[in-house]
Parts: sequence; C-alpha cells; structure tokens
Amino acid sequence: MKNVLKYSVCGLLSACLLGSCNDSKFLEEDPETFYTIDNVFSTSEQVDQVLVGCYSHIRVMMCMTEESNTAFVFRGGNGTDMFDVATIRRSNRFNDYSILNSTTEVFYINYSHWYQLISKANLALYAAELPQISWTSEAEKLYVMAQARFFRAFAYRNLGELYGGVPLVTEITTTPRYDFERSSRLETYQYAIDELEAILNDLPETTGTMGRLVRGAAQHNLCQLYIDKGIALEEDGKGGEAPAAYQKAIAYGNDVIDGSVYSLTTERFGSRADEDPVYYYATEESMQTPEHLYSAAGYPVEGNLYWDLFQEGNQNYQEGNKEAIWVAQIDYDAYKAEDGESKLQYSRSFGPVYRDPMSAHLNSAMEDVGGRGIVQVTPTKYTRDLVYEGKWGSDLRNSEAVLRRTLLGNVPSSPYYGKPVPWSVIYKDGESKDAVDGSWTQCFPISCKISTDKYRGLDAGENRSNLFRDEYLIRLPETILLRAEAKMRSGDNAGAADDINLLRKRAQCDYLVKASDVNVDLILDERARELVYEECRWNTLLRMGGTVAVDRIKKYAYWDDPRTTLTKNFNLWPIPQVVIDTNKDVVMEQNPGWN
Repeated sequence: MKNVLKYSVCGLLSACLLGSCNDSKFLEEDPETFYTIDNVFSTSEQVDQVLVGCYSHIRVMMCMTEESNTAFVFRGGNGTDMFDVATIRRSNRFNDYSILNSTTEVFYINYSHWYQLISKANLALYAAELPQISWTSEAEKLYVMAQARFFRAFAYRNLGELYGGVPLVTEITTTPRYDFERSSRLETYQYAIDELEAILNDLPETTGTMGRLVRGAAQHNLCQLYIDKGIALEEDGKGGEAPAAYQKAIAYGNDVIDGSVYSLTTERFGSRADEDPVYYYATEESMQTPEHLYSAAGYPVEGNLYWDLFQEGNQNYQEGNKEAIWVAQIDYDAYKAEDGESKLQYSRSFGPVYRDPMSAHLNSAMEDVGGRGIVQVTPTKYTRDLVYEGKWGSDLRNSEAVLRRTLLGNVPSSPYYGKPVPWSVIYKDGESKDAVDGSWTQCFPISCKISTDKYRGLDAGENRSNLFRDEYLIRLPETILLRAEAKMRSGDNAGAADDINLLRKRAQCDYLVKASDVNVDLILDERARELVYEECRWNTLLRMGGTVAVDRIKKYAYWDDPRTTLTKNFNLWPIPQVVIDTNKDVVMEQNPGWN
C-alpha cells in the first residue's frame, strides 16, 4: 500500500549501424525501447500498483492529506450547515455566494480529482486484459478488476451527488477530446449501480489485507446509490418508480447490517480498553506532572466504547473492529521513511486556536487544548451545541472523552488556573462583536476524532499537528443511517426510528426517537452526531434534493454571508467553467442557477 507505481515515457534511443546511406531500413521505425500503455506492463504486480495509486488517491481526497481549500470544502464541510471558517480564515469562506461561481477553483479541482481516479481505474482495467499479463488464478484477476470498477463507480457516485450528470468515461483516452457529452444525474447514478452490482461476487466478504476493498463496501455504496436514484426519480417527475429504488436500498443495507460479518461495538475494546484519556493543564511539557492532571484537579475524563473507536490501532476489521467496512491506511513508520502523506492533519486543520483569543487563560499547543490547531474549518453552533440541546444531551458522543467541553485554565496567572474556564468567558460574552466572533470561531469543544492525549513522534520532531491512526472511509453506523433514510422515504418511519435507535442505544442515550420524530432533519441531525468529522457533508446535503442544502446552510451558517447572498435554490455544484469552455465540439449545459 505504500509504494506507488511511477509512470514515465522513455525517449527513443537509436543505435543504428549504417551499412549504406541508400539502405531503406534506416528510415524504418522500430522503437523497441519506447514505452506505451500496451508494453509498459509485464506482470500482474504492476497492474496492482495502479490500484495502489487508486487507494492513495482516495486517501488524499478522503483524509485531507493535502492542505488545500478544496480539501477543507469537500472533506472538511466548509460552507455547509456543520462547518464554517474562523475570523482568521475569512478569505477562504465558502458560503458567500457573491464570490462563488462556476470559475471557483474548488469546483474544478474537486471535479478533476474524480476524473483522475477514473483515469487510473480505466488504466488498471485495460492493463488487466493485456495478453502478456500472467495471473496466478482467475479469481486474482477478477478481484483486481473488481477493485478498479469499484473506484470508477465510487467516483461517479460522488460526481453525481455533487455535479449531477457528467460525461461517462469508461475507457482510457489516448488523444485529446473536446466532444464529451453529459449524462443525466439519474444515468450517472445508474452507471455506478450497474458497475457495483456487476462486481459483488468478485469482492471477498473479508480480506487479510487491511485497507483493501471488500463486498460490504460495494453493498454500502449501493444502499446509498439507490437512495440517490429514488430522489432523482422523484425530482424527474417519476415518483412512481422511486419506491422500488428505496426498497433496493433497504435490501442492500440489510445485507450489510443483518449479515454475520459486521456488528456495532457495544463494549470497550482495543489498544486502550482499560485506559482513560489523560490530560494535564500545562503550557509546556515540563508542567505535565501528576499535580497538573485533570484528575488531580477533580475533573477526570473517563474513556468509553465510542472513544475507543478513534484510538490508534483500533480502526481495522482485522484488528477486531467489526463495524469497520473500509479503512484508509495511515502508518507512522511509513510516514517517517517515505510516505509524507501518511498522516491525518486533523489537529492542525480542524483544531481550535485557544492560544490567541484566550491567551490569558488557555494557551500553548499541548494536548489539553487539542494540539497545534490552526482552525482551517470551524464547527458551527449547530454542530457543537444545538444537536445536543435539551433531551439530546445525554449521549456518549457528547461525553467529555469524545467531545471535551471542560477546559482547565493552564496559565498560572489566570484566576481559572487549574479550574474550568467558563464558556461565557471563552466566548467573551458582552465584549465587542469582533471579540465574540474571534472567540466563537476559534474556540470550541475538542473532539477525540481530531485530537488525542497521546501524540506520536514528539521525540522525533512532530508537534501535535497530526494523528497517525487509520481513518474510516465506511463505518457500519453510516450504513444504518442510510437504511433509516431509505425506510423513511418508503414511509416506514417506525422502522427508521428503530434503526436510529440502534445507534442511540449504543451511545447510551436517555432519549430514544419515536416514529413521529422521523424526518429529513432528524436524519441529518443524527448523521451530525454520529459522523461529525467523518462524512462529506456537501455530498449529504446536495444528494437530498430540493432545497435541503440551501435551507440548512442559511439556517445554521455562523456568518451571515449565505443569508444575504444565497438568492437561488440549488442542489448541485456548477460544472467547472473551464470544462465547459474546453469542450468546444459539444455544448455542455451548466447546472441551474450557476450561469
């Protein structure tokens, strides 16, 4: 998983012996050392290296290994109901629709990323069929091809959710083309469905290799795609066909949820099953002594089974985590040796910055303040507080171990030294609007998904910016929430409530939902509680159709930008203008509202 096949084209090397200047063979081309797609591959291992490139590509996109605005939007959720930007990142705001248009770079880079993945998948499929490739078995070949087709389907699922109908490129392209034609959103979803259904029997139920694709990953995506299809049918005026799509979604959800392979974690497990998180109120390592422990000050933090899910060494199915369906591989040793992208920059990108607005009471970049955050993306009030208001507050996902709200002053001169700093102080209640905005957007409760009490590599120069645990790409709770959504859309609110309560019971919530609670907002709220910092929220909002995305962005954004500038309804991002402009031989229509 760590070595990526490198492609190069060698120059033609000529070593001709001239017998006579009249020898016509001198003019004949015989480029024996010129590499082409047809002769660069000679072994099945080389074909598999193209797949390694696909896995690496997914890791870049889904784990924010590249620090860019595109990552902060697509993976980080900037501009949605769940995430916005801090005052110090206002130049990167993504919900001011007076400046967002079809030329915005984020739209193009994200679009391009998916087609790069499709190109790699198409290359792997082409190479797998070359006559010179020898396979140990037909099953080996079919598994390689199934993985490639999965990546292609996964790319089109994402493109359909974000951009709607897009060109379906199913073969390698060796010459420039300017005549691509868009499919419809429904056709894009159907293509991804057909691809995944075709490979189900070629994907193993489980594998001994961590990170490799299994059947459950395809079934999960089919569950989501059939929901997508049903919504698209309704928006196309074909609502009569939608119930069948939702039933297919439920069936694929059943395959994953009710089978014998996966199950929810219901008790403590893994590398730290007998431990609690350990925090010191300290501004430097010399202060991390027993008398500075949170527990010594009377504020211990107790570990729990949900916290265990996000501790290093606990993410993979092969390590005993039965709710892990697909996991991106992050490895500290590989990072130090050769793989600079083998890291999660979550503490850096998602982490708060207490050291600036709260320097009198909370300072430094130690574990107690979430590491060395620079707050590229900030959770909205909805994400940090509103989803846990009132009866929703009793929840392991809202516990101190998981979402730490008690922060002890770590500056010796502070009146709160060794005592909880009140949130009214942290948020600078009663001060100027600029002071409040600065504090609200830079200081917030700290999730165990983006920080740790045990940072790796500090003795080798690391600085509490990165996590080195593997990262979930698909976790069983998301499948459960998809099935709940499919049941809701089928009119089975009681069944949807039962599914949601599978997660709420696991989270030891006092309040269990009723059928009368179930609607789109509840589904989105429960996704926020369970999948914060995991899901790609833009996909979730846009695939819901209608005005769901617009309504929730206007309602929950921290800044007023969308409330004053979002004057159109949309459930698609624009096709990047550069794509439209360069496709000169066929007119490519822009998505509604983005002309």
